[in-house]
Amino acid sequence: MNSTPRDTIYSSPKKTVEGFTFDEEVVSVFPDMIGRSVPGYNTSIEMLPILADRYLQKDSNIYDLGCSLGASTLPIMPWARQRNCNIIAVDNSTAMLEKCRQVISQHSDHSSVELVCNDLLNVDFDRSSMTIMNYTLQFVPIEQRLRLLTDIQNATLSGGVVVLSEKITFHEPQINTDMIELHQAFKGSNGYSALEISQKRAALENVLIPEHYSVHQERLYHAGFSRVQVICQTLNFCTMLAIK
Repeated sequence: MNSTPRDTIYSSPKKTVEGFTFDEEVVSVFPDMIGRSVPGYNTSIEMLPILADRYLQKDSNIYDLGCSLGASTLPIMPWARQRNCNIIAVDNSTAMLEKCRQVISQHSDHSSVELVCNDLLNVDFDRSSMTIMNYTLQFVPIEQRLRLLTDIQNATLSGGVVVLSEKITFHEPQINTDMIELHQAFKGSNGYSALEISQKRAALENVLIPEHYSVHQERLYHAGFSRVQVICQTLNFCTMLAIK
């Protein structure tokens, strides 16, 4: 992760901070950016092989939605091969997918992975036992989130799972403020300046829309999942497991 260029996108003052997009500039520094910005990110990735070993069913599909550079796909490729599963990695950023293709092709068992450039709302889901949304749903318009999760649930085999990692909010204003400030301190401890933190936050405003955990839980139940639980959380970032 640390071998990629360092993220300095917001290190210089900008007259106008444009809305955040996953363009070529972001792709070039993305592993460094997400590693230094998302507390608990490595843990959310490390959990995936454990979950695949437990829940992945033979001859089924695995969906990695918002796959970016394949960080979630790579650790589950051995389980996909062992259980004759296909990994369908989807992203709507052509720049991300092109770089992801290069990363995946370096691995001997990459034949189990299909890369798809598409909007998540246009994916035809089929016979899945595991769907990964690693900090992805927060970029989907709120009014479309239930529809997307319902489509996923309808295609999920009994006993299959959705692994959903998200930035979350808190009902209590002071706790919410504390978590935001601790998150900023986390980024500061990883070398981001106050200017970088401020400009990045402005870029993400109205682009990344976080919600309270209870909203996610209720929506997942509404979509048809039978059990929903948090399996790890660091500050205002958590990973949820929804089981059909």
